[in-house]
Amino acid sequence: MNNLNPDSPPRYDRLTMSLHWLTALLVIGLFASAQVWQQLEKGTPLRKELQALHISCGILLAVIVIGRLLWRMSRGRRLPSANQGAMNVLATTAHWALYALLLSQIVLGFVFRWAQAEPFNFFGLFDVPTLLTFDKSMRSVFGGLHEQVAWAIIILAGLHAVMALVHHYGLRDNTLRRMLPGRGSN
Repeated sequence: MNNLNPDSPPRYDRLTMSLHWLTALLVIGLFASAQVWQQLEKGTPLRKELQALHISCGILLAVIVIGRLLWRMSRGRRLPSANQGAMNVLATTAHWALYALLLSQIVLGFVFRWAQAEPFNFFGLFDVPTLLTFDKSMRSVFGGLHEQVAWAIIILAGLHAVMALVHHYGLRDNTLRRMLPGRGSN
Protein backbone atom coordinates (compact mmCIF):
# COMPACT_ATOMS: atom_id res chain seq x y z
CA MET A 1 0.00 0.00 0.00
CA ASN A 2 1.44 3.36 -1.02
CA ASN A 3 -0.09 6.39 0.71
CA LEU A 4 2.53 8.82 -0.52
CA ASN A 5 1.60 12.19 -1.89
CA PRO A 6 2.99 12.36 -5.46
CA ASP A 7 4.29 15.89 -4.73
CA SER A 8 6.36 14.74 -1.75
CA PRO A 9 9.46 12.54 -1.71
CA PRO A 10 9.07 8.89 -0.73
CA ARG A 11 9.58 8.58 3.00
CA TYR A 12 10.36 5.83 5.40
CA ASP A 13 7.40 4.55 7.40
CA ARG A 14 6.57 6.26 10.70
CA LEU A 15 7.92 3.45 12.86
CA THR A 16 11.27 3.47 11.04
CA MET A 17 11.52 7.26 11.40
CA SER A 18 10.49 7.15 15.07
CA LEU A 19 13.03 4.46 15.91
CA HIS A 20 15.75 6.35 14.00
CA TRP A 21 15.17 9.62 15.85
CA LEU A 22 14.73 7.90 19.24
CA THR A 23 18.05 6.15 18.66
CA ALA A 24 19.69 9.49 17.82
CA LEU A 25 18.28 11.21 20.91
CA LEU A 26 19.27 8.36 23.21
CA VAL A 27 22.80 8.15 21.79
CA ILE A 28 23.31 11.90 22.26
CA GLY A 29 21.80 11.80 25.76
CA LEU A 30 23.83 8.77 26.81
CA PHE A 31 27.06 10.29 25.53
CA ALA A 32 26.32 13.65 27.18
CA SER A 33 25.42 12.07 30.52
CA ALA A 34 28.71 10.15 30.58
CA GLN A 35 30.69 13.29 29.74
CA VAL A 36 28.97 15.22 32.55
CA TRP A 37 29.32 12.61 35.28
CA GLN A 38 33.01 12.13 34.50
CA GLN A 39 33.50 15.73 35.62
CA LEU A 40 31.72 15.14 38.93
CA GLU A 41 33.31 13.92 42.13
CA LYS A 42 32.89 10.18 42.69
CA GLY A 43 30.15 9.20 45.11
CA THR A 44 28.11 12.39 44.77
CA PRO A 45 24.33 11.97 44.48
CA LEU A 46 24.17 13.74 41.10
CA ARG A 47 26.88 11.48 39.65
CA LYS A 48 25.06 8.37 40.90
CA GLU A 49 21.73 9.64 39.52
CA LEU A 50 23.28 10.36 36.12
CA GLN A 51 24.83 6.89 36.07
CA ALA A 52 21.49 5.27 36.96
CA LEU A 53 19.74 7.29 34.25
CA HIS A 54 22.50 6.35 31.78
CA ILE A 55 22.09 2.66 32.56
CA SER A 56 18.30 2.77 32.21
CA CYS A 57 18.48 4.73 28.95
CA GLY A 58 21.12 2.28 27.72
CA ILE A 59 18.72 -0.60 28.36
CA LEU A 60 16.01 1.33 26.53
CA LEU A 61 18.43 1.89 23.64
CA ALA A 62 19.09 -1.87 23.54
CA VAL A 63 15.37 -2.58 23.15
CA ILE A 64 15.01 0.11 20.46
CA VAL A 65 18.06 -1.00 18.45
CA ILE A 66 17.00 -4.64 18.51
CA GLY A 67 13.45 -3.66 17.57
CA ARG A 68 14.78 -1.42 14.84
CA LEU A 69 16.88 -4.21 13.34
CA LEU A 70 13.99 -6.67 13.49
CA TRP A 71 11.67 -4.11 11.86
CA ARG A 72 14.23 -3.29 9.17
CA MET A 73 14.78 -6.96 8.33
CA SER A 74 11.12 -7.88 8.34
CA ARG A 75 8.68 -5.11 7.51
CA GLY A 76 10.23 -1.66 7.42
CA ARG A 77 9.87 0.32 4.22
CA ARG A 78 12.92 0.02 2.03
CA LEU A 79 13.51 2.88 -0.31
CA PRO A 80 15.73 2.85 -3.37
CA SER A 81 19.20 4.11 -2.56
CA ALA A 82 19.71 7.82 -3.05
CA ASN A 83 23.34 7.05 -3.90
CA GLN A 84 25.03 5.22 -6.72
CA GLY A 85 28.32 3.39 -7.12
CA ALA A 86 30.98 3.98 -4.50
CA MET A 87 28.77 6.44 -2.60
CA ASN A 88 26.13 3.72 -2.19
CA VAL A 89 28.75 1.26 -0.92
CA LEU A 90 30.05 3.85 1.57
CA ALA A 91 26.55 4.74 2.79
CA THR A 92 25.54 1.09 3.21
CA THR A 93 28.81 0.27 4.98
CA ALA A 94 28.40 3.25 7.31
CA HIS A 95 24.81 2.29 8.20
CA TRP A 96 25.76 -1.30 9.03
CA ALA A 97 28.86 -0.10 10.91
CA LEU A 98 26.61 2.09 13.06
CA TYR A 99 24.39 -0.89 13.83
CA ALA A 100 27.46 -3.02 14.66
CA LEU A 101 28.86 -0.31 16.93
CA LEU A 102 25.49 0.18 18.67
CA LEU A 103 25.13 -3.56 19.29
CA SER A 104 28.75 -3.76 20.52
CA GLN A 105 28.15 -0.81 22.83
CA ILE A 106 25.03 -2.42 24.28
CA VAL A 107 26.89 -5.67 24.98
CA LEU A 108 29.83 -3.76 26.46
CA GLY A 109 27.49 -1.73 28.68
CA PHE A 110 25.96 -4.86 30.20
CA VAL A 111 29.33 -6.62 30.51
CA PHE A 112 30.88 -3.54 32.13
CA ARG A 113 28.08 -3.38 34.72
CA TRP A 114 28.27 -7.11 35.43
CA ALA A 115 32.07 -6.83 35.87
CA GLN A 116 31.42 -4.19 38.54
CA ALA A 117 29.41 -6.81 40.44
CA GLU A 118 26.90 -4.16 41.52
CA PRO A 119 23.15 -4.57 41.02
CA PHE A 120 21.44 -2.26 38.55
CA ASN A 121 17.88 -1.68 37.47
CA PHE A 122 15.68 -0.24 34.75
CA PHE A 123 14.28 3.13 35.91
CA GLY A 124 13.70 1.56 39.35
CA LEU A 125 11.03 -0.74 37.91
CA PHE A 126 12.95 -4.01 38.03
CA ASP A 127 16.43 -5.30 38.70
CA VAL A 128 18.51 -6.52 35.78
CA PRO A 129 19.67 -10.06 36.52
CA THR A 130 23.36 -10.89 36.32
CA LEU A 131 23.63 -13.30 33.41
CA LEU A 132 27.42 -13.47 33.30
CA THR A 133 30.10 -12.98 35.89
CA PHE A 134 33.50 -11.51 35.23
CA ASP A 135 36.59 -10.97 37.27
CA LYS A 136 36.46 -7.45 38.70
CA SER A 137 39.89 -6.80 37.18
CA MET A 138 38.18 -6.82 33.75
CA ARG A 139 36.09 -3.81 34.75
CA SER A 140 38.61 -1.27 33.47
CA VAL A 141 39.06 -3.17 30.19
CA PHE A 142 35.31 -3.25 29.52
CA GLY A 143 34.93 0.36 30.66
CA GLY A 144 37.70 1.51 28.33
CA LEU A 145 36.18 -0.36 25.39
CA HIS A 146 32.74 1.06 26.23
CA GLU A 147 34.18 4.58 26.13
CA GLN A 148 36.11 4.02 22.87
CA VAL A 149 33.07 2.56 21.12
CA ALA A 150 31.01 5.54 22.36
CA TRP A 151 33.42 7.92 20.64
CA ALA A 152 33.35 5.81 17.46
CA ILE A 153 29.54 5.97 17.45
CA ILE A 154 29.55 9.74 17.96
CA ILE A 155 32.09 10.26 15.16
CA LEU A 156 30.30 7.97 12.70
CA ALA A 157 26.85 9.33 13.61
CA GLY A 158 28.24 12.85 13.19
CA LEU A 159 29.51 11.96 9.71
CA HIS A 160 26.10 10.43 8.98
CA ALA A 161 24.42 13.71 9.96
CA VAL A 162 26.92 15.79 7.96
CA MET A 163 26.31 13.65 4.87
CA ALA A 164 22.54 14.06 5.28
CA LEU A 165 23.09 17.82 5.28
CA VAL A 166 25.41 17.58 2.26
CA HIS A 167 22.68 15.71 0.41
CA HIS A 168 20.07 18.26 1.46
CA TYR A 169 21.94 21.52 0.93
CA GLY A 170 24.75 20.54 -1.44
CA LEU A 171 23.28 17.89 -3.71
CA ARG A 172 19.73 19.17 -3.19
CA ASP A 173 18.19 15.71 -3.18
CA ASN A 174 15.56 14.15 -0.90
CA THR A 175 17.86 11.96 1.20
CA LEU A 176 17.25 13.92 4.43
CA ARG A 177 13.54 14.47 3.76
CA ARG A 178 13.01 10.71 3.50
CA MET A 179 13.75 10.38 7.23
CA LEU A 180 11.80 13.47 8.32
CA PRO A 181 8.13 13.23 9.27
CA GLY A 182 5.70 15.22 7.21
CA ARG A 183 3.16 14.92 4.48
CA GLY A 184 3.44 11.61 2.73
CA SER A 185 4.75 9.57 5.67
CA ASN A 186 2.67 6.65 6.80
